[in-house]
Amino acid sequence: MERNRTGKPELSFWQIWNMCFGFLGIQFGFALQNANVSRIFQTLGAEMDQIPLLWIAAPLTGLIVQPIVGYLSDRTWTGLGRRRPYFLVGAVLATLALFVMPNSPALWIAAGTLWVLDASINIAMEPFRAFVGDQLPVRQRPGGYAMQSFFIGVGSVVASALPFLLAAGGVDNTAGPGEVPATVRYAFYFGGAVLLLSVGWTVLRTREYPPAQLQAWDEAPVVRR
Repeated sequence: MERNRTGKPELSFWQIWNMCFGFLGIQFGFALQNANVSRIFQTLGAEMDQIPLLWIAAPLTGLIVQPIVGYLSDRTWTGLGRRRPYFLVGAVLATLALFVMPNSPALWIAAGTLWVLDASINIAMEPFRAFVGDQLPVRQRPGGYAMQSFFIGVGSVVASALPFLLAAGGVDNTAGPGEVPATVRYAFYFGGAVLLLSVGWTVLRTREYPPAQLQAWDEAPVVRR
């Protein structure tokens, strides 16, 4: 029998569930952003040919933020751990942006909020991917990434359908000129709560190995018996 080269202990199904659960909220925020922000822009007076320009901020933000956060989180260690501080900061900022977005009084505020929202989600998301490698031995990593994919799928479907579900439940899906419908506002409020609570669950229900321990495991020889 060959022992796992890294020497990391295997985690149970529910431990893997807890460490990946925060991805549900992160994807909730992404799906709400992708499905509804153009509608908010149009409500605030954006013309169709302006919307692509307003969206440029999102991919550019990801290109800038992801490598920076990845670099910093590899070199961070606090009382809260290595990756979890980024989860928490990103979740708090993204939640605030989700609450502000449907209440933006002007187009430029909505565009700026999109930038903050996308940056905040990327701050939380990028360390989540590295979290699997930190926590799981090699043989369990495919299961960890599969669990993340499960929460990505659930978050995408539910968040994208949420305004429709709210309308079906009797929430008003129409509004006056320059006003965002109640279905969209409530969907963003609900999404912000889901994001913060799910990431908070992962932060509180997981622990992280200190860098010295991770390095010792990585340098451990293969043990056969």
